[in-house]
Amino acid sequence: MSQHRYILRNVPAHEWRKWDQFIDGHPGGHFLQSWGWGELKASTGWYPFRLFLWDEEQQQVVAAAQVLRRTAPALPSWAGSLAYIPKGPVIDWSDPTLCRAFFTQLNAYLHARGALALRMEPNRAVSSIVEPTPGAAISPAGKDTYAELTPLLALYPAPPVQPVRSIVLNLMVDETTLLAGMKEKWRYNVRLAERKGVTVRSAQTVEDVQTWYALMQATSVRDQFGIHTFDYYLKAWHIFVPRQQARLFLAEFDGHLLAGIFVALVAKQAIYLYGASSNEYRNLMPNYLLQWEAIRWAKSQGALQYDFWGIPETDREEEAMAGVYRFKRGWGGEIVRFVGCYERAYHPLAMRVAKRFFKA
Repeated sequence: MSQHRYILRNVPAHEWRKWDQFIDGHPGGHFLQSWGWGELKASTGWYPFRLFLWDEEQQQVVAAAQVLRRTAPALPSWAGSLAYIPKGPVIDWSDPTLCRAFFTQLNAYLHARGALALRMEPNRAVSSIVEPTPGAAISPAGKDTYAELTPLLALYPAPPVQPVRSIVLNLMVDETTLLAGMKEKWRYNVRLAERKGVTVRSAQTVEDVQTWYALMQATSVRDQFGIHTFDYYLKAWHIFVPRQQARLFLAEFDGHLLAGIFVALVAKQAIYLYGASSNEYRNLMPNYLLQWEAIRWAKSQGALQYDFWGIPETDREEEAMAGVYRFKRGWGGEIVRFVGCYERAYHPLAMRVAKRFFKA
């Protein structure tokens, strides 16, 4: 099979629906490869462009990569840029000819346009870390040629940007099985919140998003983590909710907002991206009902997995966000480790200067 049958081409803006359709239907698709994610990151200094690999013989798209690019702050604008593929490329890693054709053309494309280096974090799981529990089993990455291709493509490990470990819940079971897979206390807390009158709804207005953001600010101070600006979250809400690729769920009691979570849904995978909770009425356990309703919604929309999006590198209690990890662990999901980040430097010396500034 010849590599020459494949042609790499830019995807113009008017084809964004075709792009999302491919990402959504591919087994390796991911929310961070959606068209909207590139739009969102453009507001933070990244320039997105999208590339399709076209199969001349089959007359169809067979791979895709959304590449985020920006100039390193330490270098003048003419000195080159950094390229980054989050949770991509979207490609069949079991086909070495396809992968070689794609990366040969991608490297030439980026090098010709002054990229200092390419970093990518494939949407590939290394393995499951623990034995599956009821309602939690998911398939690991499976046998593919990724490990064999890495040295051939001159890719070397780099510091990760996205979470390397996560907890993923299998939704290909009924709700009874999902409930049985939780820790007993989690089931109790879901029912407690319901009994006490906590309700869950989707954000409908800009004011809803503003109220939720105030909770985000309070949560970031309490739990000591950084957050984006209000405009960033509002832009995310404006982009993804109309496209039915996300929802902002709000838990309320007696007119008070107690908690809220932003959940994405692309390629049959829901992702719990952002969460916030009030310091008040914590005894009503709103976070438990909130997650359960988000899980139920994701399942109703055809999602096969619910990704809790990131846990500490180890299970040690002294890890930052250990409490968040315990909360995520109680839902019965399976711990998954991803392959991490890899880099190919086109200009190694310049990249040594710039790499410290490479953050997404």
